[in-house]
Amino acid sequence: MARRSVCLFCSALEDLPPAARSLAAEFGAACAGRGLRLVYGGSGRGLMGIAARAAAAAGGEVLGIMPRHLIRPERAASDLGTLKIVESLAERKQLMTESADLFVALPGGIGTLDELLEMLTMNDLGLQDKPVILCASDGFWQPFVVMIERFRAYGVLRPSVERRLRTAASVEEAMRLIEDHLSSAPHGTQSARSRSV
Repeated sequence: MARRSVCLFCSALEDLPPAARSLAAEFGAACAGRGLRLVYGGSGRGLMGIAARAAAAAGGEVLGIMPRHLIRPERAASDLGTLKIVESLAERKQLMTESADLFVALPGGIGTLDELLEMLTMNDLGLQDKPVILCASDGFWQPFVVMIERFRAYGVLRPSVERRLRTAASVEEAMRLIEDHLSSAPHGTQSARSRSV
């Protein structure tokens, strides 16, 4: 039986605000505590590394997925669970999508935004049906939420996008959303397999 898995999108940059670092550590530990495999970008740096180390330290299963060209710049974390090396960012996202039941975005930059937008787009196109949860305790995602609301008001947003987009102001709230989804979804990612674009 496939293990329930949560894919995490977040920054690999160091020296981010304490609220973001604490959130990442709490999220990783919470995944382990609930028996959820943490799927992430494979970096040992920044929020990625903090979350993965917290999950591994708490006895959780961690799957890192790293493009070959980022092994050195992002310090691939081969000591944190299983690390899969792929050839491109596109392959990384496809494997993340296939390996996870849903997605959580903690604070991050352009790469994080690219990943979460692709997951929302895949939902919108009917290529998958998996929630995307924006989680931050300091209002980090509020400008994005405002932009989504503007899209809706302007008429360029289909209801299918918002149906699978959620926000959480704490890890506890994010875990409630995750558990709500998993309790109503078929068990295992194989039953919710995504089709490639």
